[in-house]
Amino acid sequence: MTDYLNKCKANETAACCCVDVGTIIDNEDCSAEYEHIFATEQEAQSKLDLLTKAAEDVATEPCEITSRIEKVDNAFKLNVNFTFCCGAECMIFQLKLR
Repeated sequence: MTDYLNKCKANETAACCCVDVGTIIDNEDCSAEYEHIFATEQEAQSKLDLLTKAAEDVATEPCEITSRIEKVDNAFKLNVNFTFCCGAECMIFQLKLR
C-alpha cells in the first residue's frame, strides 16, 4: 500500500490518505463573481446589499467589492466581484450562497 501512496500526485499521508489542505486551497483564486438579471433596480440593489453583508460576515480583512447595476432591455443586470484576502474565505463565501 505504501507504494500506491507514493504514486499519488497530491500530498497524502500514509496514515489516513488525507490530502494536505494546501493542495486544494492554494490562495491563487481569492475572487468570486456574481451576475444576475432582476426585474427592477430595487431588487438588484437589495441583492447587492445581501451579498455585501454575506461577504463582510466571512471576511477577516476588508473584502474588495466592485459592483455595477446596468439597465438591459426591460430589466437590470447586477455584476459583482468580491476579492477576499485568502482562498478559504472565498470558498466559505461561495458555499454560504448555496
